[in-house]
Amino acid sequence: MGGSIKKAGFLLLTLLLALSVLAGCGAGSGSDGGSQSQSGISAAAGGGQSATGGDSGGSAGKEQVVNVYSARHYDVDAKLYEQFEQETGIKVNVIEGSANELIERIKREGESTEADLFITVDGGILSTAKKEGILQPVESAVIDSRVPERYRDPDNHWIGLLTRARIIAYSKDRVRPEELSTYEDLASEKWKGKVLVRSSTHLYNQSLVASLIAIEGEQKVEEWAKGIVANMARDPEGGDRDQAKAVVAGIGDVAIMNSYYVGHLSRSADPEERKVFEQIGVFFPNQQTTGTHINISGAGLVKHSKNKENAVKLIEFLTGKEAQTLLSAENFEFPVNSEAELPELLKSWGEFKAQEANWAALGEYNQLAVQIMNKAGWK
Repeated sequence: MGGSIKKAGFLLLTLLLALSVLAGCGAGSGSDGGSQSQSGISAAAGGGQSATGGDSGGSAGKEQVVNVYSARHYDVDAKLYEQFEQETGIKVNVIEGSANELIERIKREGESTEADLFITVDGGILSTAKKEGILQPVESAVIDSRVPERYRDPDNHWIGLLTRARIIAYSKDRVRPEELSTYEDLASEKWKGKVLVRSSTHLYNQSLVASLIAIEGEQKVEEWAKGIVANMARDPEGGDRDQAKAVVAGIGDVAIMNSYYVGHLSRSADPEERKVFEQIGVFFPNQQTTGTHINISGAGLVKHSKNKENAVKLIEFLTGKEAQTLLSAENFEFPVNSEAELPELLKSWGEFKAQEANWAALGEYNQLAVQIMNKAGWK
């Protein structure tokens, strides 16, 4: 009898274990029906990381997201994305890469792309993105009221966020500001062996030259580029900040560079870079003629966006007074929203005449600009 009881107990235990396993399998199958999104993800443009979510096949309680393909790589951007998430509950997923890589990726992905916004730092690239057919118009009275027409695509395929100026930095010890005047003057004999500028392979210089072609014509810009090369203090090397450092080191007297790098030097954790900031002056060229060349950071709404409403909300947020003030304060770019506050450094430079914006020309003349610089020997 004792053996029968033991046998019955064993059978009961086996049955209970089987029921437990079956219950566990039922609970684990098909509970989510989708993949999770991460806030603030960053992946290489060619990588396989996904940024799913939003409108793609979820339930009524699906997670709200906006997927950003960005060629901007600044800490302040991530800070603002986090603020946007906190205020709206919409997660911001970021895929980073070069502008051209991201454009090609969006084209390759076609209708299946997860990209909602394309963000980059050059008006020519934004115009190229529109020309390649990867963008669609942004419709928002809020954005229209905050961003002047000159900082928007004529068809609203992209919206400007910030601008930066291509200035002349000069040695306070060796150059008087009244000696400076225009980009064109830097090719004159008086600046022989004194001009510093980064490589012709960089987009900042390509867009500057493209803008001059649009204004002056190919022939005049060819002569100017030859003059710049003849006046170079050394072969181009390093970035914009390196040109300022070379001015202070006495290698050259003047440098063509973007204005926001001067701001970065002023707040650098490196005391030597802060010394460089103290020893250079900032000059806005062509104030009596065509104005200082500016370029633009902007956001384009991707044609096959799955989260269009969220994407427009993010552009509205980034063009708001608070976000524009923070962007300018931390990255020393000029806001497009006139209500935003400027940091003290930018205020100290005063107002300046900007070159008339012709963003499409920056893309249209890019290849010609590269050819001209190569022909002139601009390395």
